[in-house]
Amino acid sequence: MKTLNTTKEALMQNAQQDMQTLIQDSNLTDREKLALTCRILFDKGHDSGLAGQITSRTEKNNTFLTQRFGLGFDEVSAKNLIEVDQDLKPLDEEGMANPANRFHTWIYKEHPEVNCIIHTHPTHIAALSMLEVPLIISQMDTCGLYNDCSFVADWPGVPVGNEEGMLISKALGKNRAVFLAHHGQLVIGKNIEEACNLAILIERAAKLQLLAMAAGEIKPLPHKPAQEAHDWVSTDKRNKVNFAYYARQALKNHTNCI
Repeated sequence: MKTLNTTKEALMQNAQQDMQTLIQDSNLTDREKLALTCRILFDKGHDSGLAGQITSRTEKNNTFLTQRFGLGFDEVSAKNLIEVDQDLKPLDEEGMANPANRFHTWIYKEHPEVNCIIHTHPTHIAALSMLEVPLIISQMDTCGLYNDCSFVADWPGVPVGNEEGMLISKALGKNRAVFLAHHGQLVIGKNIEEACNLAILIERAAKLQLLAMAAGEIKPLPHKPAQEAHDWVSTDKRNKVNFAYYARQALKNHTNCI
């Protein structure tokens, strides 16, 4: 074995390089990725009627794609997504966006690196939010959110005003996720793939936390390996590989989504 005495750091670096060279990115458009994300999250338990919004920046200035208000996540397709401006007005003047998309516009304005936002009320996140406790990352699989999730302890009410947009945008800070007491979750990504993966991950983290809290006291992770795990699973290529798997699942489960 040529790698028998290779250091862990070198093996990790080699694996990252192999992912870059051996695994090709998909040729899906952003419209298709966003529609698939809606179907993926529906299958992963993020459905809550008409609550929740998914948006993605477009190549135009200050516009983004989102689902048409009135459609559930399982009804969204690449064709029925709408493009809206910062005032939530559809560019083609058809349909309407969810009014709660207003706080997305604040995040896009204050965080220019963000290209996709997902806000949902999945069951375990919603249940944990009722306890007014922060999300605790204490298991390897959920380390993608280690030191990467803000907590808003005070519920500001229905997030359709500019006040909520300013609050949530500020709370996000440099993190990729916000856990909202009495409400739900919000994650952001430099691309759609990253945001989709984090949305799935935060619901799993909440589920594990509730199970662990019912069994005993949750023990903290040691910082160094937890941060290492966070960085290992948070690369752009890893996000795209994960998303491709979830996309294949969605395409098997749903028709007419792209």
